[in-house]
Amino acid sequence: MNRIKQRLNPKYISALIRSALREDLGRAGDITTSGLLPKHRTLTALICAKEKGVLCGAAIAREVFRCACPGARVRILTPDGSPLTPGRKILRVTGSRDILSAERTALNFLQRLSGIATLTSAFVKKAAGTRAHIYDTRKTTPALRVLEKYAVRCGGGQNHRMGLYDSVMIKDNHIQALARKESSGSALRALQSFVARRRKAAPQAKITMEAKNASEIGMALALKADVILLDNMSPRGLRKAVQRIRAAAEIRKGRVEIEASGSVTLKNVRRVAETGVDRISIGALTHSAPALDLSLNLIEQ
Repeated sequence: MNRIKQRLNPKYISALIRSALREDLGRAGDITTSGLLPKHRTLTALICAKEKGVLCGAAIAREVFRCACPGARVRILTPDGSPLTPGRKILRVTGSRDILSAERTALNFLQRLSGIATLTSAFVKKAAGTRAHIYDTRKTTPALRVLEKYAVRCGGGQNHRMGLYDSVMIKDNHIQALARKESSGSALRALQSFVARRRKAAPQAKITMEAKNASEIGMALALKADVILLDNMSPRGLRKAVQRIRAAAEIRKGRVEIEASGSVTLKNVRRVAETGVDRISIGALTHSAPALDLSLNLIEQ
């Protein structure tokens, strides 16, 4: 399935857009536009890029205008995932004065999602030529996770688990919580029992375990985790861990994916990728991406 063209749930999108419009319009509606312009005044506008980046959210913006301005004619001029340069036309819309009432909501979606796609693309380019793929995390804006993870795909990245419900990830707090109650040997047995039950219930599902030191790497190997997430390690530490994990996987003739995470930036992502990891997960893709500068301008009809 094409990562960019994967369908978004239309019911989810519709509910999200209606909620965003209600937030901006309130009960009184757009008092400025309705006070200045006649109801049936026809307007035409273009949304254009003001800086370089990667586009995401064109179809979302189209639905915002269709929802706020019934009967509007909206044409997407540039598809999601496309590179943008200043002046590139993204969307053309013709309709009533309500175009102006929908402007900020449409741009908010477009600018936020395009910012994520743009930042993701920058990380992907830095890691190009290595075996490492760029992944997102669950560090997303509440209620916007589906769209923000879609934006990561538009930027060339890949999605980690969508939520707590769809994948097992054993983290340090799980291990610490077990350790307070059990001995180290009992804690390992409890983890092994849990992993065995999960593999029986969902044979194709991957088991991920977080490890930040040699002891936890040993535990992950003992559990035969499918993915070992190396947390906040230096490039030197990552290389040593990768060698150890690959050697263990070769002995047991199994495939283990190795993931690096924690404090990854555009300045150091290349060094992290060159350690031989398979995946690099980066929370900043969604929690720190700056909005891309786009604008809507009315044009002569």
